[in-house]
Amino acid sequence: MSGILYIVGTPIGNLDDITLRQLRTLEEADFICAEDTRVTLKLLNHFEIKNRLISFHEHSSHAEAQRIVERLISGENGAVVTDAGMPCISDPGQVLVELCAEQGIDVRVVPGPTAVASAAALSGMKISRFTFEGFLPVQKKERRERLELLRNETAVMIFYEAPHKLRSTLDDLAEVFGGERRIALCRELTKLHEETLRTDLAGAVSHFAENEPRGEFVLVVEGRKEPAGEVSLEAALEQVRALIEMGEKPTDACKAVAKETGLKKGELYSALQDR
Repeated sequence: MSGILYIVGTPIGNLDDITLRQLRTLEEADFICAEDTRVTLKLLNHFEIKNRLISFHEHSSHAEAQRIVERLISGENGAVVTDAGMPCISDPGQVLVELCAEQGIDVRVVPGPTAVASAAALSGMKISRFTFEGFLPVQKKERRERLELLRNETAVMIFYEAPHKLRSTLDDLAEVFGGERRIALCRELTKLHEETLRTDLAGAVSHFAENEPRGEFVLVVEGRKEPAGEVSLEAALEQVRALIEMGEKPTDACKAVAKETGLKKGELYSALQDR
């Protein structure tokens, strides 16, 4: 019988956020795959855990990943961690989960803190849905293209940013989205100097023009507000589905809602088929 791969969350700053289950899993696993073994070793030493660390990062080869999977197939249990927070999201550990899924190996999660959810909760914004964008591209052209794709996004957007890039990122966000967009800038989450600045993009640009950015940031940016009277595609689709449930044909339902909302019948019908 093959072993189990455990996805283990770790504290994003404050080590007191470790859970009993995380500690037990890290101690009992046959090996631990770490993005940076030096960082993980500090965590293990703090809790007096002795275990074998295997380096697995973004530059690790497919052959290295397969060797880890073969150990699981042989019956060993492994844990995968990242430097901080939940692994396997914008993280090389995802490759191991994918290989395990392909080969029928059991994967289980031992959850922990995440900067994304923590910043969303701290933002003070009404969040029914959000999109996690991670780090924006470094190249200016690619960055601009990404932001242009997000210009009309109505969901809250969450980005990560390093202190030395924060000012240029805020400039780009304000230029594309407009200075009136609300933003919450959360830095050093769970650490000694944790701080959340709630303002708009213009205010954020002004603030950090006068104050040196320090620490790692999570940016929570308000989505585009729909103009009064404008019906979103998702809301229009709900109307279409309601008519279909009442017995209308899909084409007739799309035609009726298109006439009422100003959206195109073909756009509604295509979206209905895709969802």
